[in-house]
Amino acid sequence: MSTLEAVHAHTEDAPGARGRLARFARHRVTIALAPAVLYLVVRELGLLVLQLMAARWDKDVTAALTSWDGHWFLGIAEGGYADVPDGLVDAFGRRSPETPLAFFPGYPTLVRWVDGLPGVPTIGAAFAVSLVSGVFCAYGLARLGSRVLGGSRRAGLVLVVLFAASPMAVVLSMTYSEATFCALAVWSLVGVVERRWVLAGVCCAAAGLVRPTAAALIVAVCAAAALAAWQRRDGWRPWAGALIAPLGLAGYLAYVAVRTGRWDGWFAVQQGGWDSRFDGGAATWKFALLILGEPRSVLELTTVWLLVVALALVVLSVRRELEWPLIVYGTGVLAMDLGSNGLMNSKARLLLPAFTLLVPVALALARRRTSTVAAVLVGLSVFSAWFGAYAITAWQFAI
Repeated sequence: MSTLEAVHAHTEDAPGARGRLARFARHRVTIALAPAVLYLVVRELGLLVLQLMAARWDKDVTAALTSWDGHWFLGIAEGGYADVPDGLVDAFGRRSPETPLAFFPGYPTLVRWVDGLPGVPTIGAAFAVSLVSGVFCAYGLARLGSRVLGGSRRAGLVLVVLFAASPMAVVLSMTYSEATFCALAVWSLVGVVERRWVLAGVCCAAAGLVRPTAAALIVAVCAAAALAAWQRRDGWRPWAGALIAPLGLAGYLAYVAVRTGRWDGWFAVQQGGWDSRFDGGAATWKFALLILGEPRSVLELTTVWLLVVALALVVLSVRRELEWPLIVYGTGVLAMDLGSNGLMNSKARLLLPAFTLLVPVALALARRRTSTVAAVLVGLSVFSAWFGAYAITAWQFAI
């Protein structure tokens, strides 16, 4: 072929090359946006159903999304622990200078930072932090689902939808700390699976400033890091991760201990204000037997069955040979939920951080036909939207 012919052929092929390049770019953009889009679509469905339920029960949507613990987080974000609004009291209608210390500082601190931007109200800042945290969590879940044994990009996306469609996923759209905690927890576990120990430790430490559930995460991260160090893998990094991981939770518990003058100050505040303590599951067992024998409400009966499903998912995770740190974390979250004698109506919400128990389900669904996957996920999303809306509108008590 002559030089002139080669140039002519190249000119004719250029439009096709540009088309392939455009398709490749669109494909890359689709892949990049998929976790966020799927998460936001499911959560938007939940908010649409909430609007319908709120109208049915003559309730304001914003009031519903900022109810219960949301008031405390907003109050702490606005005035700090020392200047929380007077109307906020514990479960017994009491209030002491130590009562606000029951709520961890991570989420309200982020809200205060965003609230400092020009023209941003506190409630808007709180919703923004929950929204961004949820999207951040979605990318972590997509990454985790693709990195576990037998995982894939498809499994990661399925995991995102399963999480966004969890029965009490409505709290991800509320002024609650769950979205922020789950975002930090999943990226910490991504660090464990990928043996990026500093990432695992830093995210774990940050999670410890958001929720006490970080105790389960600390056990998983430190155990995995200790094993890596014992096997002489990854040099100094496992040691660093293990040392950093407990700093957030330990630091806040120490702060509360100094403020209250008791080494167990945070636990004393919880027990005195909300009668919440670890009883090994005795109260949960009694509650389950009572509700199964004499159902009193949809929420309570569903909560009991969700706990049963969570136990089954632990067994499934073990049989599926899910990475053991993920099992340790998920089982730890479940054990903390089952073992607490706190408000029984909150137990479904407290299951939300146990997202690792959904990984085997995501892996199994990802191998099914697309139509089957879509049908299951749409069904779960609709149920989640209704149940979450019911929990903060028709249900009259705290969640």
